[in-house]
Amino acid sequence: MNNGKKIGYVRVSSTDQNTERQLEGVHIDRVFTDKASGRDTHRPQLQAALDYLRDGDLLVVHSMDRLARNTEDLLRIVRELTARQVCVEFVKERLTFSSDNHDPMAHLMMTMLGGFAQFERALIRERQREGIAVAKANGVYRGRKAKLSTGQVGEIKARVAAGEKKAAIAREFGVSRETLYSYLDA
Repeated sequence: MNNGKKIGYVRVSSTDQNTERQLEGVHIDRVFTDKASGRDTHRPQLQAALDYLRDGDLLVVHSMDRLARNTEDLLRIVRELTARQVCVEFVKERLTFSSDNHDPMAHLMMTMLGGFAQFERALIRERQREGIAVAKANGVYRGRKAKLSTGQVGEIKARVAAGEKKAAIAREFGVSRETLYSYLDA
């Protein structure tokens, strides 16, 4: 099927999830791993994998929802890769796509399974919003836990007032600049 390298792409939604099981038992020449939500458009390792792939390579992904949560993106990525003579294999679904294999049934399955994954994600978000609304109505929803303690916020404010760079302080405390600014404005 191909004479190039087998390149793996692994994605987990959070930093504490295990990446090992996704391509377990599959020989891969190089693996690119993102620890980011599928809905996150900024996935640097996916972009690096797409840039790294060459004519004759095979991209191996555990399942379609690891590559994209959106059917449109899934179809686009597979279409663009196969146009570059890169094969794409989804291990869980047992589907492989290449420029010389135009299997209408495989394309239908990819479209349907991608649509189901997108639908499932939408249902999860809807149930989450409903649960938050109920919790708020019952007075038990407090939102996300604060990243910084009151003492840390006081220290940050003092250091900013003393002229230290906000970006450096944000890095030191492990928060984004936006989070730092929201604490300074509060």
